[in-house]
Amino acid sequence: MTLRFFCLLACQLLLVFACTQARAADVDITKAEIQATEEGYRLNTAFAFDLNHELQDAVQNGVKLHFTTEIEMTRPRWWWRDEKAVLARRTIGISYDVLTRQYIVASNGSVPQPFNTLDDALSLIRRPARWLIAPRDALKRGETYNVSLRMFMDRDFLSKPLQVNAINDSSWRLASNRKTFTYRAE
Repeated sequence: MTLRFFCLLACQLLLVFACTQARAADVDITKAEIQATEEGYRLNTAFAFDLNHELQDAVQNGVKLHFTTEIEMTRPRWWWRDEKAVLARRTIGISYDVLTRQYIVASNGSVPQPFNTLDDALSLIRRPARWLIAPRDALKRGETYNVSLRMFMDRDFLSKPLQVNAINDSSWRLASNRKTFTYRAE
């Protein structure tokens, strides 16, 4: 009887774990490639996502949403831990200005760009400009690197009351699964 109970409990726990791991991503990474340039290595990406009704209302009521893209490049080594060659983050924020009735999109250190519609503003987040992720000497030429990329709505930038709400409300979670691929440094 006890063995049967533990087997049933183990099966239920495995089912719950499998369901939580199989959660579909809200953001799809449709394009991810690294390009070697004279300045260094640039990331060219494209994402596919839409804001749900609650997030659209939040933006239109003055809440600034931030979207963060993270990339990590590691070089595998057989004799020690993998070498972390590149770890970079870029955050893009979107807000609505009630006075001008425009959506404002701003990235770290760039000039904010105004847009008339939410869809136009989101297009800049969905297809960001090529981003310099590493200088030319950060990667060893000819070596193969494992690349891990993800994009998510960064709730850390929200005000504290909204952070509490965002933790408990699944409609405030917008993220992609990790996309992994290999890159041979040029």
